[in-house]
Amino acid sequence: MKKKKFKVVVKQEWCKSCEICVQICPKKVFVMDHFYSSVRDSNDCIGCLQCEKLCPDFAITVTPIETNDNE
Repeated sequence: MKKKKFKVVVKQEWCKSCEICVQICPKKVFVMDHFYSSVRDSNDCIGCLQCEKLCPDFAITVTPIETNDNE
């Protein structure tokens, strides 16, 4: 079975360090890095979009990545 992959981006210039994404992510994709949220490993993302929906600063985007069947 093929696992979907997602690109997760945090626009640090928009991030106000609320840590909601770090706390809400079921796969612990985010970590706090120098007072801002950053992506630890986007390969762990399951695409639930909770981080994107709950970010009060609209600093997070999650987009599906097209993959080949061979991957």
